[in-house]
Amino acid sequence: MSKKIIRRDFINSVALAGAGIAMGVPNISTGKTLNGKPAILGGAKSHTGAFPGWPFFDKTEETGLADVLKSKAWGRLNGGVVARFEKEYSQMLGAKYSLGVSSGTSALTTILGALEVGPGDEIIIPVYTFVATYNVVVLNYALPILADTDIESFQMDATKVQAAITPQTKAIMPVHIGGSPADIDAFVELGKKNNLPIIEDACQAHLAEWKGKKVGNFGIAGAFSFQSSKNLNCAEGGAITTNDEAFIRNCYNFHNQGQGGKTTAYTPGVGTRATNLRLTEFQGSLLLSQMTRVAEQSNRRWENAQYLTQLLKEIPGIIPAKLYPGTTRSAYHLYMFRYDKNHFAGLSRSKFLEALSAEGVPNSVGYGQMNKDSYVTGLAKNKHYLKIYGEKTMQEWLERNQCPQNDALTSEQSVWLFQNMLLGTKKEMEQIAEGIRKIQKYAAEIAKK
Repeated sequence: MSKKIIRRDFINSVALAGAGIAMGVPNISTGKTLNGKPAILGGAKSHTGAFPGWPFFDKTEETGLADVLKSKAWGRLNGGVVARFEKEYSQMLGAKYSLGVSSGTSALTTILGALEVGPGDEIIIPVYTFVATYNVVVLNYALPILADTDIESFQMDATKVQAAITPQTKAIMPVHIGGSPADIDAFVELGKKNNLPIIEDACQAHLAEWKGKKVGNFGIAGAFSFQSSKNLNCAEGGAITTNDEAFIRNCYNFHNQGQGGKTTAYTPGVGTRATNLRLTEFQGSLLLSQMTRVAEQSNRRWENAQYLTQLLKEIPGIIPAKLYPGTTRSAYHLYMFRYDKNHFAGLSRSKFLEALSAEGVPNSVGYGQMNKDSYVTGLAKNKHYLKIYGEKTMQEWLERNQCPQNDALTSEQSVWLFQNMLLGTKKEMEQIAEGIRKIQKYAAEIAKK
């Protein structure tokens, strides 16, 4: 059975090295299956090797880390590596400013801190996202308002957001899920119409583009993650991008205990609250090394994903996630598609994914129904929230968070493949499609197993 895979653990769910090539690949254009029965019924696997491991590294990383070690300047306050990373990261994304922080969650926390989000405020976020998007709102004792999903794209449905805006709304925070841009023009227009800042949660979307411009440049700020599974990673880390000089200064102060400059002082800084979310020199060094190959990897994912989409669109019942018209590049941190069991003899999604795993193709159902999870619904009884908002408001909050399209997507349709798989060969993309074709041909028999 396929299980939800936490992003931090996904690299443990896939094979770690090499790029295997199975024998007997079909003529995809004709739809003919040449491998016989699927592996779950005793046939040969479509993909017999292992997809590329993650992360990649070589002497570049080793030399960079050794240089930081020998410098004895291991933190950003007495070193210069993080500052160099910030400069190069800004240039890579076409942003005026960037700030390295300790995680993608820290990037969002810092942005909300700079916006002075707090009790009584509401932040509109997608229901289909990693829980960190929710957590950063709740840690400020603000109300997360969960907007429904555009089932075709897996992204927050911009058409559902206007109705969710109230006088208490402080910001709108779309997430570029899977590395594909949300409907950016629509969100920017919503921000202008309602005088609200747009925060881009771009934690999965390194080098994704909207109309030729990198994401992270369209709102007040963008947040990126460098956690282990990410397309650009240093184990843990994050960054903020913005084109607003005053805002990046406020972010720097917030992430550095309210202190400006390159040092900390024995007296309080500016503002009234802050914390320590600084990136280390070791992380900055790893990122600079990883950036030497991130563009080439991004190109390969994009090319393989386009080819895989072409193949999967030929299979009835497999619907690749829609890219909005303004998308000129998806980062493809995740390759997402919908599964329609009606084209697979009623075979359940869980059994389909079990059969796909048997073909040597790692997968996951992805995110679930966050609005119905006890971790989220329990907020309505949180003693601090009851004190701030009252029982009536918290019950109304639960009722506001109904997301029927997300329910339909997550209960029986959504499927994920992972970014490292898209670093494989064109032949491997064909093998993924071949595995699905075999499952479809024998779906009725698999359902009886």
